[in-house]
Amino acid sequence: MLLLGIDVGTSSIKVSVVDAQTQKNLASAQYPETESPITTLQPGWAEQSPDMWWQHVQQAIKICNQSGKYDPQDVAAIGIAYQMHGLVLVDKDQNLLRDSIIWCDSRAVQIGEKAFDAIGHEKCLSHLLNSPGNFTVSKLAWVKQNEPQTYARVDKIMLPGDYIAMKLSGEITTSISALSEGVFFDFVNNSISQDIISQYGFSESLFPKVQPVFSNHGGIMPSVAQQLGLKSGIPIAYKAGDQPNNALSLNVLNAGEVAATAGTSGVIYGVSDKLTYDLQSRVNTFAHVNYTDQQKSLGVLLCINGTGSLYRWTKNLFGSAMGYNQMNNEAAQAPLGSNGLRILPFGNGAERMLNNELIGVHFHNIDLNLHTHAHIFRAVQEGIASAFRYGVDIMRENGMNPTVIRAGKANLFLSDLFAQTFVNATGIPVELYNNDGSVGAALGAGIGAGIFSSPQEAFKQMHPLQLIEPNTSAFEPIYQEWKSLLLKQLSISSS
Repeated sequence: MLLLGIDVGTSSIKVSVVDAQTQKNLASAQYPETESPITTLQPGWAEQSPDMWWQHVQQAIKICNQSGKYDPQDVAAIGIAYQMHGLVLVDKDQNLLRDSIIWCDSRAVQIGEKAFDAIGHEKCLSHLLNSPGNFTVSKLAWVKQNEPQTYARVDKIMLPGDYIAMKLSGEITTSISALSEGVFFDFVNNSISQDIISQYGFSESLFPKVQPVFSNHGGIMPSVAQQLGLKSGIPIAYKAGDQPNNALSLNVLNAGEVAATAGTSGVIYGVSDKLTYDLQSRVNTFAHVNYTDQQKSLGVLLCINGTGSLYRWTKNLFGSAMGYNQMNNEAAQAPLGSNGLRILPFGNGAERMLNNELIGVHFHNIDLNLHTHAHIFRAVQEGIASAFRYGVDIMRENGMNPTVIRAGKANLFLSDLFAQTFVNATGIPVELYNNDGSVGAALGAGIGAGIFSSPQEAFKQMHPLQLIEPNTSAFEPIYQEWKSLLLKQLSISSS
């Protein structure tokens, strides 16, 4: 019995097929090989075409099927993970109305701040656990204010994974986890927030049917099944945002457990059993994949928008003829501290952990007679690790004190230098696992379809590849210098 997982990323789509009995990944495919485009119509804006995602999902599934390592007819359930906070709009005939305003788009910051003031800071934080900020709710309000003709045609609002599920099954559903991710959910009243509905003038009819994350979100339509070589009617048994799903893929489900990822964005995601929130909304709290009325399992999320995106930008400008492995090897040749070169890695939209400031990337202390591309590659990794440390300290302020962090050996964590720098910067050991979002989505489908009796059964074969311990305190003065540069830049940006 096989499980198919789809991970709808910003850069590409990844699909994996997992054997339910052994939990082994039989085949994976990523499409496209180059990074998917992001449309930037104005500075700070970011959009992608949901139809592009759908075309890429189909291609990735077909490439997996062509591997010959399994029979596609043996796939019993599908799980979907997706880039969080994106807004997708369809009409009553399920026609797409506009491109998706994705997670790193900053156009709605002021709309969210006005709602935060109007509803009241204490009411927002205690009920929504977040400021409306730059989340899906405020992006929908932006469309309502600026594209009224489009808004008038909206029948349902969705997140990116909901759109892929709709294209597969013809059905549209959501979950408490998804509603909280968009900042539509009232945790105190356990319902869609009436404060949000009233403030923005939304109709509750815009929201899809609410179901558990682990449940049947629709069966594959016959026409789609035939095209993809799958059985008609197999269930989409799991849907979750990429960071809750990354935590699931690392078996991070219980209070106190913490996951990290360093892909296009960088995230620390810790599980709590308390309705916790940051007074400045620098870290954000959402319903985790296993949240229920009886079990208040919450994910506390710290996001850095520009981690892998900065490394990709660096590659394009300074290492276009290199692969990432060669860049990592070059970075390791530069000394600790990169001979004074410091980089602030904040050039991919407004940063929530910086109070929604849009400060950009900054290079400090460049010496034209000293610094080489190796120094730049290392300084980027050290700057990203420093940003993680800054965020971890915010999480510590809010009572989250991880003793170990679990991460998949992927993206920036493929770099031994970055992994060790991350550990030295934060002072927290990291366990690395051979897992990723598409595999996690596949295992989530097995849980949702009842193939596994519990999450514990789904991850019984999972073991860490390595444990990385802090091995020096020499990074601390580098971090403190980096932090002083950040605080100086923030004072300039806010003045």
